[in-house]
Amino acid sequence: MPGALLQLGEHHIGLFLLQVFLVLGLARGLGCLCERIGQPALVGELLTGVLLGPTLLGRLAPGAHAWLFPADVVQCSMLSTFAWVGLLLLLLSAGTEVDVTVAWRERGHVAAIAAAGLTVPLALSCAAALLLPDRYLVDPAQRLVFALFVATALTIAALPMTVRALYDLDLLKSDLGLLVMASLVVHEVVGWAAFTLVLSAATQAELDVAHVGLVVGGTLAFTAACLALGRPLVARGIAWVQRRRQADSGLVLTFVCCVGLLAGFITHRMGIHALLGLFLAGVMAGSAPALSERTRHAITQMVYAVFVPVFFAGLGLRVDFVANFDPLLVVLFTVLAIGGKFLGAWAGAGLAGVPRWEREFVAAAHTPGGSMEMVVALVALQEKLITVPVFVAIVSAALASSVALGPWLARVMRRRPAINVLDVFLRRAMRLDLQAATRREAIHELSEAAAEQGGLPKTAALNAAVRAREEIAGTALGEGMAVPHARFDGLAKPAVVVGRSLAGIEWDAPDGLPVHLIFLILTPADDQGLQVQLLGALARGLGPEAARRRLLGARTEAEAWAVLREALGPHDLVRPIASGRPIG
Repeated sequence: MPGALLQLGEHHIGLFLLQVFLVLGLARGLGCLCERIGQPALVGELLTGVLLGPTLLGRLAPGAHAWLFPADVVQCSMLSTFAWVGLLLLLLSAGTEVDVTVAWRERGHVAAIAAAGLTVPLALSCAAALLLPDRYLVDPAQRLVFALFVATALTIAALPMTVRALYDLDLLKSDLGLLVMASLVVHEVVGWAAFTLVLSAATQAELDVAHVGLVVGGTLAFTAACLALGRPLVARGIAWVQRRRQADSGLVLTFVCCVGLLAGFITHRMGIHALLGLFLAGVMAGSAPALSERTRHAITQMVYAVFVPVFFAGLGLRVDFVANFDPLLVVLFTVLAIGGKFLGAWAGAGLAGVPRWEREFVAAAHTPGGSMEMVVALVALQEKLITVPVFVAIVSAALASSVALGPWLARVMRRRPAINVLDVFLRRAMRLDLQAATRREAIHELSEAAAEQGGLPKTAALNAAVRAREEIAGTALGEGMAVPHARFDGLAKPAVVVGRSLAGIEWDAPDGLPVHLIFLILTPADDQGLQVQLLGALARGLGPEAARRRLLGARTEAEAWAVLREALGPHDLVRPIASGRPIG
């Protein structure tokens, strides 16, 4: 008998290894292919599940599908557990992208955007879900709970998707990108808290008001404790680990994962879904000053390289998307998911005084449901809160919003007349021999060089404003470049000062490399669009390694200017069409 059990276990393990090999390999391959054509990897990962699952393989070769993915409980549990690990780590990784300190500093603008961005889509989606026919509900008696869940699923936004889109457009380090990120922080934290509350209410046999009140109070108390007390404690823990094992960055990653597992266990014991605990653990770790950009990148790379592809492919392995595809429901949910969030964020941006063209950008950046929307749908399906057609419709809406995001934001950025980038460079202020050893010293040197040109604020004012902006969010782009920037009232036109440090300066860059090329960008307070385009032009023009190498090797200012003229000359700078208010 023990031998038979051992043989059975070995068969399970062998088939599990084959399943992961096929799913992971195909998901990563199709994901990379999608990224090459400008689409999120999520599309390819989900397509993998559709190809290997009952939708395609189950139809064309049912025998092969039954052998590869048998209905055996043990076998299904192994792949499901692996996918669940990916789901938990995905929420942990997503939390590290959240910086609540940025949201707090920008609270004047963020409060209006987040409030409208949440209430408008929630109200529209809830009203629509209440009117759906009974066939879409698991239990028609729980129509209100169903409507609240659908509204929450179609309202929650995918911060990681927007972060990637901003990065691709070279806007992640801009003030506009900062505003979008800050408002989405609040959007995502509130959205996940709301989802756990709805999930707790829905999984009760009978609605117990006292229990719901306890869960609401526990969620609010735990979230507040994590943000107020947990963040400094986790920050100290990360700093303590780094001081003792500076050469072992993997130990920091282990510490962050342990914090996530503990937080998930606590929320689970409280009757709140463990996903909220993992997400809040990521928020606590992500706010730690000692957590370098390089370590954050390592966490994200670990999660998205192995676990996340298997998880999203697993969505397609679960259901037959063709048999359960309801065109009217898919269209309805897609319109609600994209249109509701867009209208809400648009209204909020208007209340915050954001310029008209930036208002459209901010609103569009709030539309992707992406991975977060799919996660919510999967949890609800497993808890038997929704039917399979509703699950397919939510996943389809999330996919559509993710695919549309990049082209939509790019179109908003292109709809402007153009002027030449080089017109705003202060050639006489160029400093090719910076003596600074730190980023603060470098900012001071370049501020001093700018002030000497006339028509700009004094050195002290420039230095203070740029340093204040740098403290909100670092401006290192990676690959040896940094773009410190600030805006000023009364500034007649933008100005860019070029600095070069041959020795290199530590700037907490995403790739961990020292910064050699620094571009100080100064723009008028009512001219935010110029700053955005300057950042993008610099990233595109000096993105090729050959251009940066030539600039680093220039022996004179004339040679350096010739390199800049060749690299940046073809790039245009969009002129703003509306005034706005400074952020930060």
